[in-house]
Amino acid sequence: MGTAAREPVTPEGLAARQQRDATARPRPTLHELRADGRFEVAELRAPGGRGGPEVTLVSARPAGTAGPLPLLYYLHGGGLIMGNAWSVLPRVLSDWALPLGLAVISVEYRLAPRARYLDPVEDCYAGLAWAAGHAAELGLDADRIILGGKSAGAGLAAGLALLTRDRGGPVPIGQLLLSPMLDDRNDTFSSHQMAGHDTWDRASNTTAWQALLGDRYGTADLSPYAAAARATDLSRLPPAYIEVGSAETFRDEAVGYADAIWRAGGEAELHVWPGAFHGFDTLAPQATLSQEAGEARSRWLRRITGRTGR
Repeated sequence: MGTAAREPVTPEGLAARQQRDATARPRPTLHELRADGRFEVAELRAPGGRGGPEVTLVSARPAGTAGPLPLLYYLHGGGLIMGNAWSVLPRVLSDWALPLGLAVISVEYRLAPRARYLDPVEDCYAGLAWAAGHAAELGLDADRIILGGKSAGAGLAAGLALLTRDRGGPVPIGQLLLSPMLDDRNDTFSSHQMAGHDTWDRASNTTAWQALLGDRYGTADLSPYAAAARATDLSRLPPAYIEVGSAETFRDEAVGYADAIWRAGGEAELHVWPGAFHGFDTLAPQATLSQEAGEARSRWLRRITGRTGR
């Protein structure tokens, strides 16, 4: 396993990485996301929850699709401090929405350090509740909603599954958790083993969690809605697809979360990709392992939604 050149693991260093990424991969416009008419794309506004501001949702679906579609409610990655709802859509649309006939809503949740503690997951809940409540006019099947995300977005999806269960909100049929960021305690064997090696290592992880949690960082009574690995009750959750790399900081917390779901009587499909690091399929999308991971995700989505594709 090689060691990549790394930014300083400080808020300033991460901000520099964000700025460079934004320059290299500018946020796509709605026109670009529509991809010459292949997709219908719109920006929506949902009322904020618990006194929060309005939440921007980017809604997309294959053009010309009739009838209510299953919804992949997708939360972007970026360590809770970077990323946006638009930039993740080109790949989500090409990999899943078009071949499987799914609608997608990507959420522009608030980012740390300006946002703190439960702000991001509350934004995600507000958008989910609004989308489910307006499913008919949006052409969505409210009985087939999948929560999904990657990295920090997967951690938020796991927290959102807990939150909507406990509030009696919309009931998703599945949760797609790709390399999930679940545990603020950051003290698993893999977090130490991969320190200084993984593309997102223990120091980067600490910086991001501290940005979100502030004075709550390291406290014993943290809400599981912020860090799902803190949950003591994983019953009555939707079936989960959980994947992680064997050479990844998040390996042990992802494996532990799948095990906790099983122990609670739930359903989880776990994939630990050999030799894979954090973001392996983004950095090497044509690699055989990346292709196999993509196929496994699509198979699970087909099974959970009952879609055979277009």
